[in-house]
Amino acid sequence: MSNYENLKASHPCFGGHKTNKGRIHLPVSPGCNIECKFCDRKINQTEQRPGVSSGVLKESEALEVIRRSLELCPEITVAGIAGPGDTLASPYALNTFRLIKKEFPDLLKCMSTNGLLLYEKADEVIETGIESLTVTVNAVSPSIQAKICTGIYYHGKRYEGEEGARILIENQLRGIKKVAAAGITIKVNTVLIPGINEDHIEEIARIVSEAGATIYNIIPLIPQHELKEVKAPGCFEIDGARQKAAKYIDVFRHCQRCRADAVGIPGEKEFADQIYFGRLSMKETFSHG
Repeated sequence: MSNYENLKASHPCFGGHKTNKGRIHLPVSPGCNIECKFCDRKINQTEQRPGVSSGVLKESEALEVIRRSLELCPEITVAGIAGPGDTLASPYALNTFRLIKKEFPDLLKCMSTNGLLLYEKADEVIETGIESLTVTVNAVSPSIQAKICTGIYYHGKRYEGEEGARILIENQLRGIKKVAAAGITIKVNTVLIPGINEDHIEEIARIVSEAGATIYNIIPLIPQHELKEVKAPGCFEIDGARQKAAKYIDVFRHCQRCRADAVGIPGEKEFADQIYFGRLSMKETFSHG
């Protein structure tokens, strides 16, 4: 069985709606290194979307959180880290995965990143033994990416506009290629933004597929932050984008847009309130790492 086929059998996000598998997201990554115009990372207990967490865990707390979660939900098969910042902007995610690899060898390990540091940290990512990596790629054209991301923080310097966009895209694609070559399943997420990248989806799908991505997930924009005035795409627009992408890559169709501290079986059993709320060290802001 290939790694991708194994994920479809054991990972709730890859198995479709008919799944009895659970996942735990460990919010250990506080900082980010890019400024997306749609991103509004927050600490709260109410919003159901990526980039939100009730707090930030220390690496040393993660294993105990997993133990408690498995007691409440033995169906958990996946330990994932998806923020609330970027997983490679600080060392905490990779360090946590090393601990999980040793203490919970049967759990699948899944990570999400914006990919800015993916190429240079690819060897570390591979060494942790993760089975699935999600990379958010919102454009493969610097002129389009510059409309989505205000700037990046890269090796101690801030880059804006197309210069920053070019660095980000190059590092994403080189990183995807290197990690995919090691046998890790790559899923690419793209936020569908009407008026900005809606006519660019087919090109993104083609390019990331050529780089080694296996599956593609189109996420409708949640209007907020600098893009709060942009209308969210409707079902017709989303379906059209998926059909175009499907010419080149397997398309994901059931993303639940989980929080960075989700626990349980998506859409069925959720235990985050029992595991996290009121128990984590609260941080009101994030710094760009």
